[in-house]
Amino acid sequence: MSEHYDLLVVGGGINGAGIARDAAGRGLSVLLVEQRDLASATSSSSTKLIHGGLRYLEHYEFRLVREALQEREVLLAAAPHIIWPLTFVLPHHKGLRPKWMLRAGLFLYDHLAKRKRLPASRALSLNGTAEGKPLLDQFTSGFSYSDCWVDDARLVVLNALDAQARGAVIKTRTRCAALVRGTDGWTATLQSEDGKETSVSAKAVVNAAGPWVTDMVNRAGLGDKAAGLRLVKGSHFIVPRIHPHDHCYIFQNGDGRIAFAIPYQQDYTLIGTTDVPYDGDPADVKISDGEIDYLLELVNGYLATPLTRADIVWDYAGVRPLYDDKNSNASAVTRDYVFDLDTGDGDAPAILSIYGGKITTYRRLAEHALQKLCPVLGNHASDWTATSVLPGGDMSDGDFERFLSSVRTKFGWLPEQIAHRWARCYGTRLFEIAPDAKAIGDLGPEIAPNLFEAELRFLMSQEWARSAEDVLWRRTKLGLGMEESDINAVRDWFANRADQLAAQ
Repeated sequence: MSEHYDLLVVGGGINGAGIARDAAGRGLSVLLVEQRDLASATSSSSTKLIHGGLRYLEHYEFRLVREALQEREVLLAAAPHIIWPLTFVLPHHKGLRPKWMLRAGLFLYDHLAKRKRLPASRALSLNGTAEGKPLLDQFTSGFSYSDCWVDDARLVVLNALDAQARGAVIKTRTRCAALVRGTDGWTATLQSEDGKETSVSAKAVVNAAGPWVTDMVNRAGLGDKAAGLRLVKGSHFIVPRIHPHDHCYIFQNGDGRIAFAIPYQQDYTLIGTTDVPYDGDPADVKISDGEIDYLLELVNGYLATPLTRADIVWDYAGVRPLYDDKNSNASAVTRDYVFDLDTGDGDAPAILSIYGGKITTYRRLAEHALQKLCPVLGNHASDWTATSVLPGGDMSDGDFERFLSSVRTKFGWLPEQIAHRWARCYGTRLFEIAPDAKAIGDLGPEIAPNLFEAELRFLMSQEWARSAEDVLWRRTKLGLGMEESDINAVRDWFANRADQLAAQ
């Protein structure tokens, strides 16, 4: 007999993980399946910001911006270890948007939603300041405003962890190969990496497959009902740190787009992003030479010391699965989310397909999805996620610096770099990594620089990590700047535990 669930969620990105968490917290039995690793596609390829989307005001996306602005404060309280405030510096370019327009936009940005922890925008003089030092002399004034930084891949993992803690079953490396609608529910054929197939049933399905959302509609036999999907590629690259302060720059371009230069992993700066129509395999997306040239030209129009291709130490690209609103400009395609709820003739088992969305509004998206699904599932539980912290975020008053100080005191033997990284990655869960450790030697062998076996075992047993790539590029960002020999050492560590991984 196959396992039966109230809800099958297909897709382990931020939308799928958020929905699984919300549903499990309402008492529904939930199975989430992801064909690769959690956050292995779009959700680990973002610009890593929790933001309202200042430029969306020009496209009159007021509801989206307001909702996103409201969510900044909610998510800051929920995960203060992986989300924190960030000041943005917007230099005024005399040939582009006039000052009055920037000031008006920022006034709206300040007042579309209430702020508790984030300061309001203000005018800046850039002459002789730390903010002005990296810029060309022609940029003498500008504005600052606040949004937030997020570790995007870890946000997905934390939602999956909380979903699991509330009873959900999370299966990675598991592909939903087929969906068949019956009179009382759906039957799904699931395929593991080794090709083994199993069958499960569910009262309803959430199709949160991101770039593969229309593929899942087809597998459900509903291809003729699929909504329009627009794939838009966004690419980024990483360079050595271009400025000594912790602020982010937002640079305008003559084509109406913007680019960010964001402090990244202490020693680097993240540059992005692009908006390019994409029609290839979402699993094989890469930055193009044209995108590199575009971003270099854009940021070099502002920087006193120009960047070159030789400065790029890493790059990444992702595909945004946007709802096709028929806008000919890829940058203007709505970032709002769209639900397609199919109940057949009115009382058939439901499938909810999700198009679009932003990482900032994932929690509201999940909440709205359950508001649609709960009536058809006979569930009457109330919304709950707005006041609930994510795993590791339960530190006193959400004060990360106070928490970090306590970690340094408790683990005086732990190198500062590791203590800070563990506090950021895991929050209060760091005490579970090696609960009996009293010295650095108790963490086991150092498999790669600052990566000890105790942490690898924790990630493998507690966070679904099954490869070096899962650890080095998603659970952590330790792969950045790491030698190939060190990366291979982590790969070997996982290879030597193939039997353990197969048994999970």
